[in-house]
Amino acid sequence: MKKGYLVLQDGQVFEGVRFGAEGDTVGELVFTTGMCGYIETLTDPSYAGQIVLQTYPLIGNYGIIREDFEGACCVKGYVVREWCDTPSNFRCDCDLDTYLKEQGVPGLWGVDTRELTRIIREHGVMNATICDEVPADLTPVKTYAVTGVVEAVTCAQSTVYPAEGEERLRVSLIDYGAKRNITRELQKRGCTVTVLPATVSAEEVLEAHPDGIMLSNGPGDPAENVYQIAQIQKLLGKAPLFGICLGHQLTALAAGGKTYKLKYGHRGVNQPVREVNGVRTYITSQNHGYAVDGESIREGTVSFVNANDGTCEGIDYPGLLAFTVQFHPEACTGPKDTGFLFDRFVEMMKGGRA
Repeated sequence: MKKGYLVLQDGQVFEGVRFGAEGDTVGELVFTTGMCGYIETLTDPSYAGQIVLQTYPLIGNYGIIREDFEGACCVKGYVVREWCDTPSNFRCDCDLDTYLKEQGVPGLWGVDTRELTRIIREHGVMNATICDEVPADLTPVKTYAVTGVVEAVTCAQSTVYPAEGEERLRVSLIDYGAKRNITRELQKRGCTVTVLPATVSAEEVLEAHPDGIMLSNGPGDPAENVYQIAQIQKLLGKAPLFGICLGHQLTALAAGGKTYKLKYGHRGVNQPVREVNGVRTYITSQNHGYAVDGESIREGTVSFVNANDGTCEGIDYPGLLAFTVQFHPEACTGPKDTGFLFDRFVEMMKGGRA
């Protein structure tokens, strides 16, 4: 076992044991609270540029199952309390250490993840490095920033995914770092999905005459994506539009709203979301470090809020044929409480076609 360190930008040092890929790494340290779903976390492009800390103490007990991947592995590093080197699952392809080595992701285990989580909750998200030797100069850690990540994780070219069964509708999905289950949820509902790169123009999208437009999740600061915001402005009102996570934030910016960075974000599968004009509270999966300022919305109305901190979790834009949510209704490994939002999108597209 090789000793390693997690060093925070404020100089705090946590000793652990190295696993995964060799070499040092620097990233934005964030924690996620899911008791399961570590495969989906590792393969969620929304974590690009970040070192992920798992709060659940044992990770890797069912190994790595490639069939369950949500996208490419984009994390900068991985920190756990304990990892299981003898996974037990009939679908397992390899163990966690082997996968991290394949992906070039440095990992660290044997760390007090509870104490680290307390620090992030009190201080807010901070940068960190996983390293073999504690650096004398922390300037590269302090100055690190997650930038240019949407262009780094989006697909290189468009791909068509046929509907399951008879095709009823055609959806153009703009990939800002899309999770694969968004496409699968649409396919199950009779939609042929064309996944397009984040660099696509509004004119290219509209030339295909889609029944609906889907804006995916993705990483980074939403306000950085000036080109994408300008394209969404041209798309609003032209066809039914549904945005998830980063797609929700970009739509708000395109409609004249504002976004801001949360102290430590929402990452996990147990985030309660309350209907503004209803009586239901849904348990949702989330992964985001930024939020929409609900008070800045003029073109739409806030539809969901986070039951913990009151932040904006959804917006309806009836005059623009659009609605968006901050959470993940397509969530794998769950919860599935809000899958009905895909049905709502399908009904919007049917109404538009009629």
